[in-house]
Formats: sequence, C-alpha cells, structure tokens
Amino acid sequence: MLLPSLRQLEYLIALAERQHFGQAAEQCHVTPSTLSAGIRDLEDILGVALAERTKRQVVMTAIGMDIAQRARILIRDASDLMTLAAANHAPMTGIMRLGVIPTIGPYLLPKSMTSLKQRYPDFQMYLDEEITTSLLNKLRDGKLDAAIIALPFDTEDLEVMHLFKDEFQFACHHSHPFSSKKKIRQNELKGEPLMLLKEGHCMRGHALSACSLGDYQTRAQFEASSLSTLVMMVDAGLGVTLLPELAINAQATASTKICLCPLENPASRDIGLVWRASTSRRQEFKMLAETIIESITL
Repeated sequence: MLLPSLRQLEYLIALAERQHFGQAAEQCHVTPSTLSAGIRDLEDILGVALAERTKRQVVMTAIGMDIAQRARILIRDASDLMTLAAANHAPMTGIMRLGVIPTIGPYLLPKSMTSLKQRYPDFQMYLDEEITTSLLNKLRDGKLDAAIIALPFDTEDLEVMHLFKDEFQFACHHSHPFSSKKKIRQNELKGEPLMLLKEGHCMRGHALSACSLGDYQTRAQFEASSLSTLVMMVDAGLGVTLLPELAINAQATASTKICLCPLENPASRDIGLVWRASTSRRQEFKMLAETIIESITL
C-alpha cells in the first residue's frame, strides 16, 4: 500500500491553516508549484479531493480538513520519535519549545533561563508567550513541547506537574485608606475599584476567586492587557488590584507609590508545567521543573 509522506502531510496542514497556496508554500519553504504538486499527489494516494481550487482562493473540503487534523497528530508523533532518539544520547542537549503565559514569563524566566544555560550549555529553549487557551491548543497540536501556566485551569488530557504556589497581595496607591493596613479582609474589597486583566487571561479568574468576588461585583471601568499596565494604573492612584508574589519579587512595583498588603485569608494560584501524556520527554521536563523551582528560591 502506498502511504502519504510526512512532507505531503506538512503541505496539507499548511494549506488547511493558510487557505492559500502561496502562503502555505512560504510556510513550508517551497514554491507554490511544488506544494500544489504535493497536494495533488496526496489526493491521488488517498483517492479523495482535499481542496477545491479557484483562481482566487482555496476551499478545503470537509474530508480535507479532517485529514489535516489527523495529519497534525502524525507529524507531532513523528517529531516525538526524533526527540526520543535524541534524548537517548543525552537529556537536555536538544531543542525545547516552551510556552508561557504573560503573567508568568517576564517574572520567572530571566532567572530560570540563566540557570538552565549554566547547567545545560547545549540545551536550546524557544519561547512562546500567549494566553493559556492558545498555549494548550498549540501543545496538543505539537507546536509546543510543554507550557508553564497558572492553575486551576481545565487541562483535560494533559499531564500537569506542580511547581510552586504564587500568593496574591493587595496593591494600592500610598494615599489609599488601606495603605497602612497590616492585612486586608476579602470582604473589604467589595466596594473597591478593583482593576483586573481582560477576559482571556486566567489571572482574572484567579484574582476574583482570591477576593471571593464574581465578575458582576467588580467596580473599575478599566481592564488591562498586562500586569505592567495594572501596576502603572495603581501607581497613578486610579484603582486597586491584586498582584502575584512572582511579579512583586521581580521588583514589578519598585520605584512606584504602591503599597502592598497581604490578604487576611491567604489566596494563591498554582504555577504548573504541562505536557502531552504521549510525550517521551518526561525526564527532561522534570529536570526543567527542578531548575525552575531552584531558581525562584535563590
């Protein structure tokens, strides 16, 4: 039986993602004619039409989209085979594609990556910073090897390794009435102009949970796309927020007029490392986790 090649499947995946022969060819680093010929050969092998072609556009057939999705799994597993063979020679000597969410990356990775480079000089890390949902989708598609996210979050079929707890503290301008408090009770926050990250950032839900608040109880009209923006808004006296210790310890509030105060009932988010259950790199992920944990205690 004649089987499709991995290269042909890569062409199909690119065409399904781009819906354009020229852009798909550019993604695969081949000419449009080469990619088009590869798709036609694949159609001959499979005996089905994968795409409908017109002069202006490409429309994937239903079976074409289904096969492209299955092809992603095959390509991912083939990549895992190569990784398994490479790891047999020596762990932490190859390439790892790591995803990280924006409320963790800038505050955790500088020290962690420095420690990794010192400990494993032949190890290369490629980073991808996005919100949790996007990272987990990329992880399942094989575009990432692992991801650092904040929990709780529904990770479904992925394996999770807990790294550390990241406790929240109340943050306000030094002129705020709460600035001199030793501790903040959660019920005191219900009338405050609490500023949060936009929908899609998991820390929004974690902060609301820490405050024992629902979205409908928040008062501030401003929503930020980053922690650094939240810090600047609080520094300007425009509201209050909750900040994770990871950012605080990384001097996110240094040289500001922000006062920090712990919550009476401590609340935190869990930082975890996630990967596919089918991976062959568990040993490397555990070595990565050990380095990260050690780096935050230095």
